[in-house]
Amino acid sequence: MTELDWIDISVPLHTGMVHWPGDPEFCISRQSDIQNGDPATVSRLCLGAHSGTHMDAPAYFFPNAAGIEAMPLETTIGPARVVAIEDPAAVRPEELEQHSIQYGERILFKTRNSGRVWKKKEFVQDYVSISKEAAEYLAQLRLRCVGIDYLSVGGYDHDGADTHLALLRARVWIIEGLDLSSVQPGDYDLICLPLSIVGADGAPARAIIRPAAPTTSPL
Repeated sequence: MTELDWIDISVPLHTGMVHWPGDPEFCISRQSDIQNGDPATVSRLCLGAHSGTHMDAPAYFFPNAAGIEAMPLETTIGPARVVAIEDPAAVRPEELEQHSIQYGERILFKTRNSGRVWKKKEFVQDYVSISKEAAEYLAQLRLRCVGIDYLSVGGYDHDGADTHLALLRARVWIIEGLDLSSVQPGDYDLICLPLSIVGADGAPARAIIRPAAPTTSPL
Protein backbone atom coordinates (compact mmCIF):
# COMPACT_ATOMS: atom_id res chain seq x y z
CA MET A 1 0.00 0.00 0.00
CA THR A 2 1.38 3.39 -0.96
CA GLU A 3 0.99 6.40 1.28
CA LEU A 4 -1.79 7.78 -0.93
CA ASP A 5 -3.88 4.60 -1.24
CA TRP A 6 -7.51 4.88 -0.24
CA ILE A 7 -8.49 3.23 3.06
CA ASP A 8 -11.99 1.84 3.53
CA ILE A 9 -13.27 2.93 6.94
CA SER A 10 -16.74 1.46 6.42
CA VAL A 11 -18.15 -1.55 8.23
CA PRO A 12 -19.25 -4.24 5.74
CA LEU A 13 -22.96 -5.03 5.89
CA HIS A 14 -23.77 -8.69 6.51
CA THR A 15 -26.54 -10.82 7.95
CA GLY A 16 -26.26 -11.09 11.73
CA MET A 17 -24.17 -7.94 12.18
CA VAL A 18 -24.55 -5.79 15.27
CA HIS A 19 -27.32 -3.20 15.13
CA TRP A 20 -28.91 -0.60 17.37
CA PRO A 21 -31.32 -2.30 19.81
CA GLY A 22 -34.84 -2.08 18.46
CA ASP A 23 -33.78 -1.11 14.93
CA PRO A 24 -34.34 -3.49 12.01
CA GLU A 25 -31.62 -6.07 11.58
CA PHE A 26 -29.67 -6.25 8.33
CA CYS A 27 -30.50 -9.29 6.23
CA ILE A 28 -29.67 -10.30 2.69
CA SER A 29 -31.44 -13.16 0.95
CA ARG A 30 -31.79 -14.43 -2.60
CA GLN A 31 -34.94 -13.54 -4.51
CA SER A 32 -33.61 -15.51 -7.46
CA ASP A 33 -30.40 -17.47 -7.98
CA ILE A 34 -28.63 -18.63 -11.12
CA GLN A 35 -27.52 -21.72 -9.19
CA ASN A 36 -31.20 -22.66 -8.98
CA GLY A 37 -31.73 -22.21 -12.69
CA ASP A 38 -32.93 -18.59 -12.61
CA PRO A 39 -31.73 -16.30 -15.42
CA ALA A 40 -30.00 -13.97 -12.94
CA THR A 41 -29.21 -13.66 -9.25
CA VAL A 42 -31.21 -10.96 -7.48
CA SER A 43 -30.87 -10.26 -3.75
CA ARG A 44 -33.45 -8.88 -1.36
CA LEU A 45 -32.13 -6.48 1.28
CA CYS A 46 -33.83 -5.80 4.59
CA LEU A 47 -32.28 -3.12 6.78
CA GLY A 48 -32.82 0.00 8.82
CA ALA A 49 -31.69 3.40 7.60
CA HIS A 50 -29.07 3.46 10.36
CA SER A 51 -27.40 0.13 9.61
CA GLY A 52 -23.63 -0.23 9.76
CA THR A 53 -21.72 2.79 8.51
CA HIS A 54 -24.38 5.39 7.82
CA MET A 55 -25.27 9.07 7.93
CA ASP A 56 -27.98 10.93 9.82
CA ALA A 57 -30.04 13.69 8.21
CA PRO A 58 -31.87 16.55 9.96
CA ALA A 59 -35.11 14.64 9.30
CA TYR A 60 -33.94 12.12 11.90
CA PHE A 61 -34.92 14.48 14.74
CA PHE A 62 -36.77 17.40 13.15
CA PRO A 63 -40.18 17.20 11.44
CA ASN A 64 -40.31 18.40 7.84
CA ALA A 65 -36.53 18.81 7.84
CA ALA A 66 -34.08 17.90 5.07
CA GLY A 67 -33.81 14.24 4.16
CA ILE A 68 -30.56 12.49 3.39
CA GLU A 69 -30.86 13.20 -0.34
CA ALA A 70 -30.56 16.95 0.40
CA MET A 71 -27.01 16.69 1.76
CA PRO A 72 -24.65 18.89 -0.30
CA LEU A 73 -21.98 16.64 -1.80
CA GLU A 74 -19.15 18.88 -0.61
CA THR A 75 -20.22 18.14 2.96
CA THR A 76 -18.42 14.82 2.97
CA ILE A 77 -15.96 15.16 0.08
CA GLY A 78 -12.73 16.97 0.82
CA PRO A 79 -10.08 17.47 3.49
CA ALA A 80 -10.82 15.87 6.85
CA ARG A 81 -9.01 15.29 10.11
CA VAL A 82 -8.94 12.14 12.21
CA VAL A 83 -8.74 13.18 15.85
CA ALA A 84 -7.73 10.69 18.55
CA ILE A 85 -9.80 10.83 21.73
CA GLU A 86 -8.16 9.55 24.90
CA ASP A 87 -11.14 9.84 27.24
CA PRO A 88 -12.45 6.27 27.72
CA ALA A 89 -16.08 7.34 28.12
CA ALA A 90 -16.92 10.39 26.02
CA VAL A 91 -15.73 13.17 23.74
CA ARG A 92 -15.67 16.25 25.97
CA PRO A 93 -14.99 19.97 25.34
CA GLU A 94 -11.89 19.93 27.53
CA GLU A 95 -10.16 17.44 25.25
CA LEU A 96 -11.46 19.06 22.07
CA GLU A 97 -9.83 22.35 23.03
CA GLN A 98 -6.43 20.65 22.81
CA HIS A 99 -6.97 19.91 19.11
CA SER A 100 -7.70 23.47 17.94
CA ILE A 101 -10.61 22.42 15.74
CA GLN A 102 -11.36 25.11 13.18
CA TYR A 103 -14.59 26.49 11.77
CA GLY A 104 -16.06 24.33 9.01
CA GLU A 105 -13.72 21.34 9.35
CA ARG A 106 -14.63 17.73 8.69
CA ILE A 107 -13.77 15.80 11.86
CA LEU A 108 -13.69 12.04 12.44
CA PHE A 109 -13.21 10.90 16.03
CA LYS A 110 -11.08 7.83 16.66
CA THR A 111 -11.84 6.49 20.12
CA ARG A 112 -11.26 3.21 21.91
CA ASN A 113 -14.38 2.02 20.09
CA SER A 114 -12.50 1.20 16.89
CA GLY A 115 -10.28 -1.46 18.41
CA ARG A 116 -12.98 -2.86 20.65
CA VAL A 117 -16.63 -2.72 19.65
CA TRP A 118 -16.48 -4.10 16.12
CA LYS A 119 -14.94 -7.34 17.40
CA LYS A 120 -18.10 -8.11 19.36
CA LYS A 121 -21.28 -9.62 17.91
CA GLU A 122 -23.41 -8.17 20.69
CA PHE A 123 -24.28 -4.48 20.95
CA VAL A 124 -21.85 -2.65 23.25
CA GLN A 125 -23.66 -0.22 25.54
CA ASP A 126 -20.64 1.55 27.05
CA TYR A 127 -19.16 2.84 23.79
CA VAL A 128 -17.44 6.23 23.63
CA SER A 129 -19.93 8.87 22.50
CA ILE A 130 -20.00 12.64 22.06
CA SER A 131 -21.26 14.42 25.16
CA LYS A 132 -24.00 17.02 24.86
CA GLU A 133 -21.51 19.71 25.87
CA ALA A 134 -19.01 18.60 23.20
CA ALA A 135 -21.78 18.55 20.59
CA GLU A 136 -22.68 22.13 21.49
CA TYR A 137 -18.99 23.08 21.25
CA LEU A 138 -18.75 21.53 17.77
CA ALA A 139 -22.03 23.09 16.67
CA GLN A 140 -20.62 26.54 17.36
CA LEU A 141 -17.78 25.73 14.95
CA ARG A 142 -20.30 24.84 12.23
CA LEU A 143 -18.40 21.73 11.18
CA ARG A 144 -19.29 20.37 7.76
CA CYS A 145 -19.57 16.89 9.23
CA VAL A 146 -18.56 14.88 12.26
CA GLY A 147 -17.96 11.14 12.42
CA ILE A 148 -17.65 8.59 15.21
CA ASP A 149 -16.56 4.97 15.37
CA TYR A 150 -19.74 3.29 16.61
CA LEU A 151 -23.44 3.33 15.88
CA SER A 152 -24.35 6.67 17.47
CA VAL A 153 -22.77 10.02 18.25
CA GLY A 154 -24.91 10.14 21.40
CA GLY A 155 -24.68 7.78 24.34
CA TYR A 156 -26.85 4.71 24.73
CA ASP A 157 -28.43 5.83 28.00
CA HIS A 158 -27.36 9.48 28.12
CA ASP A 159 -27.14 12.50 25.79
CA GLY A 160 -28.50 10.50 22.87
CA ALA A 161 -31.13 12.94 21.65
CA ASP A 162 -29.38 16.06 22.99
CA THR A 163 -26.17 15.32 21.10
CA HIS A 164 -28.02 14.69 17.84
CA LEU A 165 -30.17 17.78 18.26
CA ALA A 166 -27.22 20.09 18.92
CA LEU A 167 -25.36 18.90 15.82
CA LEU A 168 -28.26 18.59 13.40
CA ARG A 169 -29.74 21.94 14.45
CA ALA A 170 -26.45 23.55 13.40
CA ARG A 171 -26.54 21.64 10.07
CA VAL A 172 -23.60 19.48 11.09
CA TRP A 173 -24.11 16.27 9.14
CA ILE A 174 -23.40 13.10 11.11
CA ILE A 175 -21.45 9.99 10.09
CA GLU A 176 -21.81 6.99 12.39
CA GLY A 177 -20.48 3.45 12.41
CA LEU A 178 -16.93 4.12 11.20
CA ASP A 179 -14.06 1.68 11.73
CA LEU A 180 -10.88 3.69 12.26
CA SER A 181 -8.84 0.87 13.79
CA SER A 182 -6.26 0.89 10.96
CA VAL A 183 -6.03 4.68 10.73
CA GLN A 184 -3.60 7.01 12.47
CA PRO A 185 -4.68 10.50 13.60
CA GLY A 186 -3.91 13.19 11.08
CA ASP A 187 -4.98 14.88 7.86
CA TYR A 188 -6.81 12.97 5.14
CA ASP A 189 -8.97 13.30 2.06
CA LEU A 190 -12.48 12.01 2.72
CA ILE A 191 -15.23 10.64 0.52
CA CYS A 192 -18.39 9.51 2.29
CA LEU A 193 -21.60 9.25 0.30
CA PRO A 194 -24.90 7.98 1.69
CA LEU A 195 -27.53 6.42 -0.54
CA SER A 196 -29.74 9.15 -1.97
CA ILE A 197 -33.10 8.09 -0.54
CA VAL A 198 -35.72 10.82 -0.83
CA GLY A 199 -37.00 12.02 2.53
CA ALA A 200 -35.01 9.45 4.51
CA ASP A 201 -33.85 10.21 8.04
CA GLY A 202 -30.57 8.47 7.25
CA ALA A 203 -28.93 6.00 4.92
CA PRO A 204 -26.05 3.52 4.75
CA ALA A 205 -22.84 5.02 3.37
CA ARG A 206 -19.43 4.00 2.04
CA ALA A 207 -16.65 6.02 3.63
CA ILE A 208 -13.05 6.07 2.41
CA ILE A 209 -10.04 8.22 3.27
CA ARG A 210 -6.46 8.62 2.10
CA PRO A 211 -3.56 10.50 3.64
CA ALA A 212 -3.51 14.11 2.51
CA ALA A 213 -0.84 14.79 -0.08
CA PRO A 214 2.13 16.64 1.44
CA THR A 215 2.29 20.28 0.53
CA THR A 216 5.46 21.66 -0.96
CA SER A 217 6.70 25.15 -0.30
CA PRO A 218 7.67 27.28 -3.32
CA LEU A 219 11.41 27.75 -3.76
